[in-house]
Amino acid sequence: MTAARSRLSPADRPQLGLRERKKIKTREAIRDATYALIREQGYDATTIEQIADRAEVSPSTVFRYFPTKEDIVLTDEYDPLMLEELRARPADEPWMDSLRHVIHMSLDAMMAEDPDAVRMRAHLGIQVPAVRSRMVESMSETGRMLRGALAERTGLDPDSLDVRVYAMSLTGGLMEVYMHWAETGFQGELVDLVDRALDVLEHGLPTGNP
Repeated sequence: MTAARSRLSPADRPQLGLRERKKIKTREAIRDATYALIREQGYDATTIEQIADRAEVSPSTVFRYFPTKEDIVLTDEYDPLMLEELRARPADEPWMDSLRHVIHMSLDAMMAEDPDAVRMRAHLGIQVPAVRSRMVESMSETGRMLRGALAERTGLDPDSLDVRVYAMSLTGGLMEVYMHWAETGFQGELVDLVDRALDVLEHGLPTGNP
C-alpha cells in the first residue's frame, strides 16, 4: 500500500467506525460487480438487477448507494478527501504547488486501487453519452469544491467571476486530460499528462508547436 493510498483512499481511513467501513465495502462490492459485468457484456447490456445479483445485495440497496448506473461507474469519494488535504497544506505554500501535490496523491490512490477501472471509466466517458454527461456534472461539482478551497486560501469570493472561471478551467482541463488519455491509448503515466495540463494553466500555452 502506498503512502498516498493510506491518506486518500476512503477504505483505509482509521477513524472510520464499523458501520462506515461496512458501507464502503458495500459500495466497493457494487462497483466491482458493475465493472466485471461491463467487461463481460458491455455497458448497455448491464442492468441494475444483474449488478445487485453479482454483488449479493438487493436492487434497492444498489439504488440506496447509487442513484443511477452512471453514478456507480464514476467514483466521487475523492473530492472531500482532496479538500481535506488541500486544507492541510501550509498556508504559505503557493496555491498551484498545493493543488499539484493533492492531485498527485489522488491519482496515486486511484491507480493503486484499480488502474484498469480508471481507464475503463475514461473509455465509457467517450463511448456512452449518459456517462459523459454525468462526468461533466461531476467535474462541475469538483469545480465548486475547488472554488471553496481557493476562497479559503486567498480570501477571494468563491462566487466571483475570476474564481469561477479559474476553477472550471482547471476541472475542464483535467477532464480533457482524462479523455485524451483514453482516446490516444497513451501508455505513459497519467500524472505526466496532468502535469502538462497544470503547466499550461500556470504558465500559458507553450511557444511553437505544442
